[in-house]
Amino acid sequence: MNENTGISAESNAACPRCSQPFHCGASDAHCDCFDLKLDAPMREQLASQYAGCLCIACLRELKQQATAGKT
Repeated sequence: MNENTGISAESNAACPRCSQPFHCGASDAHCDCFDLKLDAPMREQLASQYAGCLCIACLRELKQQATAGKT
């Protein structure tokens, strides 16, 4: 379970949002998403909306969209 997204990590996967392949490094003790801070409501939304980890590009885009929507 990835503490940043709240969803299970797969070592090599396709992003459920964009379908691009990526490597989740959670089982390697470091994944790019560890450095991306998502608030609890966003983590809960992503966990309910997607099965599995999202790639870092999608996570950054979704975070940026959420931040832009708060202004």
